[in-house]
This record gives sequence, structure tokens and C-alpha cells, in this order.
Amino acid sequence: MKKLPGGLLCLLLILSITIVSWKPAEINRNINGLKNTFSAREFLEKYISNIYESAHLQESGLAADVFKKAITGFINLKINNKLPQGSSILTVIDFTKSSHEKRMWIIDVINRDLILNTWVAHGHGSGDDMATSFSDKVDSHKSSLGFYVTDDVYYGKNGRSLRLDGMDVGFNTNARERAIVVHGADYVGENAIGQIGRLGRSFGCPAVPPEVADQVIDAIKDKTVIFINGNSWRYKSKYLNEGLAADYLTNDVNGIVMASL
Repeated sequence: MKKLPGGLLCLLLILSITIVSWKPAEINRNINGLKNTFSAREFLEKYISNIYESAHLQESGLAADVFKKAITGFINLKINNKLPQGSSILTVIDFTKSSHEKRMWIIDVINRDLILNTWVAHGHGSGDDMATSFSDKVDSHKSSLGFYVTDDVYYGKNGRSLRLDGMDVGFNTNARERAIVVHGADYVGENAIGQIGRLGRSFGCPAVPPEVADQVIDAIKDKTVIFINGNSWRYKSKYLNEGLAADYLTNDVNGIVMASL
């Protein structure tokens, strides 16, 4: 192999250093420019729409207002130290949709990427094709709305499963006592829809098709966020505070903002 002339080698070295050092500085300038241009609320909207558009979530069927709730909660859970520093996975389940539809989305917020969109069951106490009633009561066999943080994997009566901790007092904090977990179930997926005209239903667990159960569990285990949305005038959450989320974003330019804008 030919040796490069000394002068050319030095020039290439200087150029490479310049390129590597330029990118973070440019990102910082862009972020500071946005902060000076927009209010905190506008900055939050910009952040949310950037991820929504980049991950092509509208094309996948995820409503913008549902995603806004989910990402607001994701940020507020970070503020409340409920998530590890590097946590970037957000799962959205929208029970305003028919069980015929793929109503679970697993999103990488940092990389603005849709990892998986699939079917998910609701509790048989919540309704047939549509989930219309929700509860956190033991033995209600209903789905519970709100924000969850995933925990560890274990093997139980439904095979490999993922434990969940409910974050919304009065709406899903009995998840452990009720054994509300993510697991695979043969009554979820295209075959079930073809046989009975809708998905089967669980005892309240967000059960997924068995062929993607391991993929789902591996993607969202170990302290990531799940947000379950549904039609309920009763549901409210402190994690839906847009003001706190907006302030956090505008003051955390070295965190999730820098990686996502």
C-alpha cells in the first residue's frame, strides 16, 4: 500500500477532527436557535411532531393526540425519576380502536423509529370487539388505563411474561396484585380474527400474538413506559402535565432533546 505524503496526511487528519467536532456544536446551535424562537409549549409541540413524523406514526394509524399524551407522560416519568437515564422506548396501546386493528405501537423515541405495530387484547370485562369499560379492581377482568413502567421477565402459566407496575393511583396501581402482565396468547392475531371475527380477550393483560411475544418483551423490558389509552372521562394523570414536560425539554438540551431534534 502506498504511503500518503506527510502534508496530505496532516490535512486529512485536520479535516476529520473538524467534521467530528462540528456536529455537536451545530446541534447545540440549532437547539439554542429553536429555544430562542419558540415558547416552551411550542418547543414541546415541535419535539412531539418531529418524532411523530419521522417515525411515520400517522401512516401506521396512531392518532397524533394519543401520541402527544404518551410522550408527555414519558417525559414526566423521566422528571419523576421513574425511568433509567438512557430509557428511550415508549409503548402506546390505544383501546379506542377495534380489536381488528393493530393498536399497539413500540417506538424508539431517541432514534425516532417505529419498532413494531401489532395487535393487543383487552380484558373480557371491558367489552367485546371494543373496550368500553375500564377498572383497576381485583377480579374485574377489565383493562386498566394509564401509564405503566415495565419490570422483569418471568415464566408463568402464560409462558414467558413481563411484569408491569402501574403509575396512576386509582387507575392501574393494582397491576401487581391483579397479575397484569404482557404475554403471548393464541387468541391474539390474524387467526383469531378470522375464526371469531375479533380478538379473544384476556383477564386484563395486554396480551400479544405469540409469534411476536418474545420480540415485544425483549424490546420493552427493564423500565420502559407503556401508555394505555381509552375512552374514559374519569381518567386523569399527573403525568399528563404539559407545562412540566415543556420546561424540562427546554432545560435539558444535553438529554433526549439533542438526540431527537
